[in-house]
Amino acid sequence: MGFHDVRFPTALSFGSMGGPERRTDIVTLANGHEERNTPWAHSRRRYDAGIGLRSLDDVETLVAFFEARRGPLHGFRWKDWSDWRSARASRTITPEDQVIAKGDGMQTVFQLQKQYISGAFSYERPVTKPVAGTVIVALDREPQVLDVDFTVDAGTGKLTFAVPPEVDVQITAGFEFDVPVRFDVDRIQTSVATFQAGEVPDVPVVEVRV
Repeated sequence: MGFHDVRFPTALSFGSMGGPERRTDIVTLANGHEERNTPWAHSRRRYDAGIGLRSLDDVETLVAFFEARRGPLHGFRWKDWSDWRSARASRTITPEDQVIAKGDGMQTVFQLQKQYISGAFSYERPVTKPVAGTVIVALDREPQVLDVDFTVDAGTGKLTFAVPPEVDVQITAGFEFDVPVRFDVDRIQTSVATFQAGEVPDVPVVEVRV
């Protein structure tokens, strides 16, 4: 699958509905107990790109974007307005927002990630599409300089340090990020009459693994 490194118009994604999806296989035993398993290590997000449409100009923009991606053929970036940054919505992004890893004195490449914590449990989500120019990094709370101390690949979310972080040095980062998605339909159906009557097309998009 191809991927176009272009973001879906944020004015259209604002107000859209969507969020994470999990796949869980549940087997109910004869005694009423359940066995639950999942083949997915990571969740997958789904959204509806049609809900954000507010005018016929928006419809034209959507159709142009859909055609340029050849429908579901090519993936693209999506801004999830409910989850698009390393810090909480009420806080400023800092280089200490997310713990990425600890240095071992040898490794120089690390994957950006975001941690979701609830009680004693947590989930680490790989961040593969950071927004260029937003990634800030620290080693043991000491800010690092982009393109001097480290570089970041905005297409994969990998940090590369000029010098391997020393053993047990905590690597942290702050950033904005997008979700890699594709259209989940081969066609868009709309009409002027239905749109003016308040009906918007159903245009599902789904996260892709990259």
